[in-house]
Amino acid sequence: MIKLSKMHKRVLALSAVLPIGTALAQTDVTQPQLETVTVTAQRRAENIKDVPVSVTMLKDEKLDVLLSGGQDIRFLAGKVPSLNVESSNGRTFPRFYIRGYGNTDFSTFASQPVSLIYDDVVQENGILKGFPVFDVAGVEVLRGPQGTLFGRNTPAGVVKFESAKPNTDKVEGYYNVSWASHNTTSLEAAANVPLSSEWAMRVSTLRQHRDDFVDNTFTGQNDSLEGYNEHAERVQFLYKPSTTFNALFNVHSRTTDGSARLFRANIIKKGTNDFADGYDFTKINTNGLNFQNLRTNGANARLTWDLGSVKLFSITGYEGVDNYYSRGDIDGGTPTGPGFIPFQVQTGGGLSGLKQYSQEFRVESKNAGPLNWQTGVYYFKESGDGFSDNFDSTTQAQTSHLASHQDNEAYAAFGSVTYDVNSDFTLRGGLRYTHDEKEFRTVEAVNVTQIGPKSVEESKNKVNWDLSGTYKINKDVSAYARVATGFRAPSIAAASASVPITVADAETITSYEAGVKADLFNRRARASLSVYDYDVKNQQLTVVGGNSNVTKLINAAKTKGRGLEGEVEGFVTPDFKVSLSGSYNFTKIEDPNLYVAKCAQCTITDPIGANGLVSINGNPLPQAAKWIANFSARYNWPLADGNLYVLTDWSYRSKINFFLYEAKEFTGKEMTEGGLRVGYNWDGGKYEIAGFARNITNTKRIIGAIDFNNLTGFVNEPRQFGVQFKGGF
Repeated sequence: MIKLSKMHKRVLALSAVLPIGTALAQTDVTQPQLETVTVTAQRRAENIKDVPVSVTMLKDEKLDVLLSGGQDIRFLAGKVPSLNVESSNGRTFPRFYIRGYGNTDFSTFASQPVSLIYDDVVQENGILKGFPVFDVAGVEVLRGPQGTLFGRNTPAGVVKFESAKPNTDKVEGYYNVSWASHNTTSLEAAANVPLSSEWAMRVSTLRQHRDDFVDNTFTGQNDSLEGYNEHAERVQFLYKPSTTFNALFNVHSRTTDGSARLFRANIIKKGTNDFADGYDFTKINTNGLNFQNLRTNGANARLTWDLGSVKLFSITGYEGVDNYYSRGDIDGGTPTGPGFIPFQVQTGGGLSGLKQYSQEFRVESKNAGPLNWQTGVYYFKESGDGFSDNFDSTTQAQTSHLASHQDNEAYAAFGSVTYDVNSDFTLRGGLRYTHDEKEFRTVEAVNVTQIGPKSVEESKNKVNWDLSGTYKINKDVSAYARVATGFRAPSIAAASASVPITVADAETITSYEAGVKADLFNRRARASLSVYDYDVKNQQLTVVGGNSNVTKLINAAKTKGRGLEGEVEGFVTPDFKVSLSGSYNFTKIEDPNLYVAKCAQCTITDPIGANGLVSINGNPLPQAAKWIANFSARYNWPLADGNLYVLTDWSYRSKINFFLYEAKEFTGKEMTEGGLRVGYNWDGGKYEIAGFARNITNTKRIIGAIDFNNLTGFVNEPRQFGVQFKGGF
C-alpha cells in the first residue's frame, strides 16, 4: 500500500470542491490553490475573472451539500447573491427573482424575466423550470440583462444548468444515496459507457421520496399530507468521429406526484406577521382533496463543426408537458380553535399538454488576432392547453371549468463582437433583434360567464444591445463596466368568472453595472464585487387576490433598482476553507397612478384611495429581499487511511413583501437557515460517508400567502437530519 504524506491527504480531502476522484489543482503542495472557474456566460468557455458579468458558479460539493435533504430547485433561494426562488405550487412551477426583479404570476402561461436554461435549451413555461438538478457539471447564475446572446426573456438574468457530458475515455460513474427525516430518501447515480472510439453514452437517474407527515385533523387521518415521489432520467449519446465534428444527443423525462402546496388559513396573527396562537406545522384541518401530479419529457441535439477559422453550432430542442394537475384547498388554522374550516371552495388547475420547439444556429470565430465575433439566428414555438377548475368541498363535485389555449412564436437574429484594444483592455458589444407574437383564446367555459373577448393576439418587435469593457489591472485583478438592455414580450393571463383576459404590454430594462474580480494570495483566495443600477419601463406585474380569487396583469410605468454584490472564498490554512457572499438589492415601484385591490382581512400600511384601492407607488417589488448573505466553512483532518471533515453553511435573507401592496400580516420575516455536515472520505476520495442536518435550528417562517380569504400562508421546509453515502467507479 502506498503511504501518503499528511499534506497529500489534505489535498485529496480538499479536492471535494472537484468531482469525485480528481485532485485539487496546485503548483505548490504546501499551498493549495483554488481551481480556475470556467463559465459560459458569453456563450464561450472563459475564466470567470475575465467575463464582464456578475456571475456565480455552483458545482460539486457545494451542490451536493445544498441538495442533500432531497430539495427541489428552490434550494437555490438565497444561496448566491441577489437570487430568490419561491413557489406557491410546491415542488413544481418555481418563480425566480434576480436583483429583486421577477414575477409572482402563478397562472398557467405566466412568463418570467429570469430565464432558466438547461443544456442550452430555454425552459419557458414555469412548469418546465422545476426540472430536478442531478448529475450536473455546474449551475451558473448570471445577474443583469442577458438579452443579446440568450434566447428568451432574460431582462433580469439567467440561471443556467449544464449536465455532465459523456466521454469516450473509460467506464466511470458514481452513486449517491441518502436517508433523512420523514423517511426522505434520495438516490442519484450516473454511468459513463464508451461504446466505441467514436460513441459514448451517459445514463443518469434521480429517485426521491418523502413520507406524508402532516395530520389532517378534519378526517382524523394521521400522516396524510406533504409527501412526494419524484423520479427523473437523462440519457445522452456523444458521437465524435473526428476532432472537427461532434454531436451530443440528450433525452430526459420527469415524473412527480404527491401533495400540492398546503394553504393554511388563519395561520397569521391579525395585525402582525407572527404565527397564530396554537399553530402546529404537523397538522392541518381540511375537508378538501389535495394532490399533484406531473409528467414532462424532452430531447435536444447539440452539433458542433470546427471549420478552422470558425465554429458552427446547431442546438435543437423539444420540451413537453404530458400532464400537470394540482388540486388543493384553503383550510386549516383557526381564529378560535382547531376545527375551523373557513372556505368551502377547492381549486384545481394545470396543463393538459404543452409542446415547445426551439432551434438555434450560431457561428463563432476563432481568430488569433484582436477581433472575434459570434452571430446566429434563433426560433421558438410553443403550443399549450391550460385549465382551471372549482369544486364544492362538501360534495367534491366540480362546479366550474375554464380551458385556454396559447400559441407563442418568436424568432431572433443576434451578434456579438469582442475586440482586444491591447493586452489589458477588451471591448465587447452585442445586438439582437426579436420578433415575438402570441395568440390566446378561451376554448371551453363551463359554468363561467366570461367577461370581454374570448381571444387576444399580441405581437412585438424589439432591438436589444449591450456594451462592456474589461481592464486587466494586473495578472490577478480585472475590472469591468457594462451597459445592457433587455426585453420581455407581452404576457397574457386567462379570464376568470370576474376578470376578463388581461394583457401586460412588453417591458424593457436598461442596466448599468461595474465590478472588480481578483485572484488573491497566489490563487489561495478569490474575490469579486459588483455594483448596479437599473430602470424597468412598463414592468409587468401580477395582481392576485384582493377580495376574490382573481389573477390579472398590469404594467407599472417604471421600476428602479440598485445594489451591490460581493463574493470571497479561499483557504485560511491548507485544511480550512471559507466562503462568504452577500448582496444588497433596493427596488422601488414608481407609478403614482397605480392602484390595486386590497386583501380581505389584513392591516394595510399603504395609502388607500377613495375607491377603496391601495396605492403601491414607492413600494418595493414583491419577494425582493433587500439583504442576502451566505457563509460556509470546511475543516479537514487527515487520518491514516482517509480524511475527516466538518462543513457548515448558513444563509440569511431580510424581510420580503408577499404582494404588491404592503400589509403587516403579509410581510415575510427575515430568515436564517443553517446546515451542518460531518463526513469521512477514503480511497483518494472515491468513497464518502456523511451525516448532515438541514435547517438545523428548525427555523419556521411563513414564506408566502394568499390574500383573498382569511390570513392564509404557507411555510418553509422543516428541519432534517440524515446520512449519505457516495461512491465512484
